[in-house]
Amino acid sequence: MSTKHHEEDLGKELQQKLVEAEEKAAENWDKFLRAQAEMGNMVRRTERDVSNAHKYALEKFVTELLPVIDNLERAILVAEEGKMPENVLEGLHMTIKSFLSTLLKFGVEQIDPQNEAFNPEFHQAISTEESNKVEPGTVLKVLQKGYLLNQRLIRPALVIVSKS
Repeated sequence: MSTKHHEEDLGKELQQKLVEAEEKAAENWDKFLRAQAEMGNMVRRTERDVSNAHKYALEKFVTELLPVIDNLERAILVAEEGKMPENVLEGLHMTIKSFLSTLLKFGVEQIDPQNEAFNPEFHQAISTEESNKVEPGTVLKVLQKGYLLNQRLIRPALVIVSKS
């Protein structure tokens, strides 16, 4: 074999190896970019999960407290009917005001849609009643108030809605 032919074969072989190395480098670069993107996605998912865990960690606790608020509100209704001394009624009003104020500090908001338009995202209609005093679809009576935790519904308000 001639030296010139040998040099050409060696040149072709080196060129082929260079092409293969460039292809492998491009493949590895692509893998690196994908891994970097996946890592970024994982970091964002983890940050979102941690944020939601902090934001909604109180949900079970708050849900357990809601019947206490409901009972206080029922006691106020009974007291307002004159079946309890005035000082007891005043104490109940102060207690529930303090309770709701404390919950608000932790992102809990009460939904009391009396005389508002019915909203199925936040209200659960128990029944309807005819009324010529308000527009159809208006909340006539709130049977049980609803609650949000950091703008997320944890209990809808139970309501009676007007119909024409």
